[in-house]
Amino acid sequence: MDEIKIHGDTFIPYITFEELEHGIKMMANTIHQEYKGEIPIFVGVLNGVVMFMSDFLKQYKGDCEISFLQMKSYEGKESTGKVRQLMDIPMDITNRHVVIMEDIVDTGNTLEALYNAISKKPVKSLKVATLLYKPDAYKKDLNIDYIAMSIPDKFVVGYGLDYDGLGRNLPDIYQIKGDSDL
Repeated sequence: MDEIKIHGDTFIPYITFEELEHGIKMMANTIHQEYKGEIPIFVGVLNGVVMFMSDFLKQYKGDCEISFLQMKSYEGKESTGKVRQLMDIPMDITNRHVVIMEDIVDTGNTLEALYNAISKKPVKSLKVATLLYKPDAYKKDLNIDYIAMSIPDKFVVGYGLDYDGLGRNLPDIYQIKGDSDL
């Protein structure tokens, strides 16, 4: 992994694909044990969740269904503080076990808006799974049920995470240079 440039900023290697894969496999095994005999619906939050959810599903050993929705709360490297739902879940989730799949949870604004919208529906259960969690940035009381990795409050790109649309396709995760005091 070498340094990369995105929108003129330099990013340095942070988390390898192998480290991500290990965390995802552990999470998939834990969730599978909890939902043995059930068919949960994994609802991914687009666009960042695509790589994580794809690899998660490859590791999940039980029956399941998937769906997606789309939310937006970031401009550049900063949260706008406002969450917009761009696309809703296109399937009936009544009386189903629903697991929200997030690529990253930082402030919790997007997650809270999403959780509140889904919890108004008559689901059997509602849980949250995230690839990355920033405990120092999280400002909500909502429980996060499954966390693959906790990280400091640093700006990261790669493995689905973007910087104004770029960097999602990187197989590893990078942090912006200057934030390396981890």
